[in-house]
Amino acid sequence: MSQTRPNKLVKPIGYVLSFTKTSTNTQNMLSSITSQKHQIPKYFTISFNSNHNLTSNLEPFNPQKHANNHYTTQNWAKIISTQITNCTNIHQLNQLYAHIIRTHILHIHNDPFYWNTIIRAYTRFNSTSKALHVSIAMSRAGVHPDTYTLPAILKAVSQKTEVLIVRQLHTVAIKHGLVTNLYCESGFINLYSKVGEFGDARKVFDESPERNIGSWNAVISGLSQGGRAREAVEVFLEMKRRGLEPDEVTMVSVISACGSLGDFGLGVQLHKCLFQAKGLGEPDVFTLSSLVDMYGKCGRMDLAYRVFERMSERNVSSWTSLIVGYATHGHVTDALECFRGMREAFVTPNSVTFVGVLSACVHGGLVQEGRHYFNMMKNEYKIEPQLQHYGCMVDLLGRCGLLEEARKMVEEMPMEANVVIWGCLMGACEKYGDVKMGEWVAKHLQQMEPWNDGVYVVMSNIYASNGLWEDVGRMREIMKERKLEKIPGYSLGAGV
Repeated sequence: MSQTRPNKLVKPIGYVLSFTKTSTNTQNMLSSITSQKHQIPKYFTISFNSNHNLTSNLEPFNPQKHANNHYTTQNWAKIISTQITNCTNIHQLNQLYAHIIRTHILHIHNDPFYWNTIIRAYTRFNSTSKALHVSIAMSRAGVHPDTYTLPAILKAVSQKTEVLIVRQLHTVAIKHGLVTNLYCESGFINLYSKVGEFGDARKVFDESPERNIGSWNAVISGLSQGGRAREAVEVFLEMKRRGLEPDEVTMVSVISACGSLGDFGLGVQLHKCLFQAKGLGEPDVFTLSSLVDMYGKCGRMDLAYRVFERMSERNVSSWTSLIVGYATHGHVTDALECFRGMREAFVTPNSVTFVGVLSACVHGGLVQEGRHYFNMMKNEYKIEPQLQHYGCMVDLLGRCGLLEEARKMVEEMPMEANVVIWGCLMGACEKYGDVKMGEWVAKHLQQMEPWNDGVYVVMSNIYASNGLWEDVGRMREIMKERKLEKIPGYSLGAGV
């Protein structure tokens, strides 16, 4: 692949680093670089304030002096590339990247390998914007992406997906003839699926001249995670008809889709498929965890526990799937006992685990336990509560008649309550006949869903339970004027 070397040094757009203190680990890494016999010079191309010790041994850059010293500068590049790979935090990586820019190593050695190393490093630290900045600098330096560059960028972008960025990267892939690369292809299918552009994802797949198992997995996984479980199963069956054997990734995705459908019969067939498929060895922890999740969603907690019990290795997903399954079906004691076992096994719970635990407390009306686990999540495991956690707590407090405490939690939430949370609180107001609280909740629900007559129906019931017949009549008049009709089977108190 031909590459053109720029005539002048290129500065990444918007890349201004400012450091006032260098960590000991970073100093040690850079000192191993600057202690070499031949040193690359200091030459500032960005605004950079660093510890003087990092650059004190560097001599001024002389292009003629180093023009024929290819072996020496290449050693430098390899050393720094190794140091980038060994970075343990983003502060170290920022220091090293700034050092690379000011010493012009990438100007001397503009092979994509070195740029790819930096992009992968920033991706490893979940720094999407900086990975993209490096890719922009690479392009402006006249260095073309290779078959390793785009997959690295696609992985970085997957952490914060925007459809415009995906389309721009797709254009770059087409321009450089990389769109048919198997890793790029599966990457684009994944990204288009993540942003909900399933038509574009399928188009990339359909136009592929050579589909491998990775491409099929990307389509099945994208559909399954995007709420298109039925289509995911259909693609899986199409893959089987074409003679391709699934791997572990395929099975995890299609089993998850089956769980979303609640299709127990298909789930049993997929379980058998695990042992019949050629090339599949002993199911790994991820595959078995997906089985636990699937049987739980299908309401067969006996089979979910049987799979779980026989697992030789269990991770957070295994425990969480079982806990959520028990909680969903109202097995409160089993869910909390399972959580206790998880902690005793020294497996750290995640935010989804606590959704299951709090849901179990809701089903059991366990207010004290709910408060305890909510505080445990924040204080012991340092997990910031999300909307679902707050929703569980509001539902729990409301069901137990603690309406003022539930209202306080809604008001103090760091995010806006959604219609489900307001609906739970509205249901509690109806249960306990709280007129004042009901009117407050109804005002918010009317703003969010002015077309929904459920608010007026519930308020009418609340007024009736308190003998406020004039207000009951007023609600009915409002409904008649707005020509609202009761939505069949709709409940404001739907679960979070």
